[in-house]
Amino acid sequence: SLCIKSKRRKYFNKMMRVWPRLSASTVVPWLVVVAAVGVSLSNAFVMPQTATSRVTTLSILQAETEPAQAEKTESANIQTKTLGLLTFDLDDTLYPIQPVIDEANAAFARAMEQYGFPDIQPDDIDKTGRLIREEISAAQGKEAGSVLTHTEVRTMAIRRTMEEIILERKLQETADDWATPVSDLTNIVVGHARKWAKTAVSESIVQAVLNAWEMERHHAAERHIFAGLIDVFKTIKQEHPNVIIGAVTDGRANPLFMTFTLAPFFDFCMSWEDDQGGRRKFFQELSSVEGNAELKWIYQAALDKYQELAAAQAALGAGDAPQAPIWVHVGDDLAYDVGGAAQCGAKTVLLELADRYGQTARHRFTDENQPSWSTTSRAELEKRRLLNAAAEEKVDKKLAFLSQIPEAINEILVEEE
Repeated sequence: SLCIKSKRRKYFNKMMRVWPRLSASTVVPWLVVVAAVGVSLSNAFVMPQTATSRVTTLSILQAETEPAQAEKTESANIQTKTLGLLTFDLDDTLYPIQPVIDEANAAFARAMEQYGFPDIQPDDIDKTGRLIREEISAAQGKEAGSVLTHTEVRTMAIRRTMEEIILERKLQETADDWATPVSDLTNIVVGHARKWAKTAVSESIVQAVLNAWEMERHHAAERHIFAGLIDVFKTIKQEHPNVIIGAVTDGRANPLFMTFTLAPFFDFCMSWEDDQGGRRKFFQELSSVEGNAELKWIYQAALDKYQELAAAQAALGAGDAPQAPIWVHVGDDLAYDVGGAAQCGAKTVLLELADRYGQTARHRFTDENQPSWSTTSRAELEKRRLLNAAAEEKVDKKLAFLSQIPEAINEILVEEE
């Protein structure tokens, strides 16, 4: 034992003398030599291990390693669900619709004045649009007024407003020529003046005013986008980098036009107005006695678009195609967002946001007074209430704050495992 200690001490002293002069490349070999010599010398004076002791040691090692290997195997077998498609409604989901429509209507009034139609009130476009829906419903049936798109109604409202101003001017001009009051003009004269007014309206000017309205709508949406929403999208993209994000809307709003805010996060937009046949079928079903209307067509179109984009993304090597992708839709409308998306297999997140967000659309079904921007008829609202009740059980998550969206999505993915 003294001999062994003496030899070890010699090696140690030698190491200490040369250590300051050793480089990193030579230190490691020295350590290996010292360790090897030390082990060899120790083994020379250690009693040989018996078979029993070797078995005991092996059993202890196995007992320590087997639980870790089992945990590793169990973890490998868990299939984590992937967020493949995430879709959003737009109005009152990503921004409050009331101030957006108010500012777009103000742009309508400015554009009308610019093209020679002054003294227009901003809400004239909504009032005229509401009147047009009611007239068409009375003349052609309830579904005829409902099936009109928002763009069609606004275009008709702009045209009618121009016609009325041109008619008023033409009647006054005719009365002045005949030196008689306008009220004394005959029905025949008035009829001819109406034909004049309809013909005199320029379709190019109508379209220019509509373009001004739509442009301001998108600008206003960017100005009024809900606080914290951009951070929500950044979090989602960080946690789910290969997710495809789309919009599903019943209007003409498009996040891809919102270049300063939403455009970088969205891959596509599907509008009800893109498929007039499907829209007409829905409102015909909604107006029927049973009222069993389905919105599958627009959400199926969104799903088809996702599958095209996902296939292209996988082909480009941007990421492996998810084996079991989950689709989550986020919106504020029970019937249109929850009911429609769930019919196509989407998991749903209903946004009934806190009052500070200023949602107005969902209150149409509970408040007697309708928002100034709404042109929906009372009969249609009553049918929608029935659809809302049927969609209640299809809500997967209901949120009061936008910041809860990423967590809600992750909870849905865990629940689907």
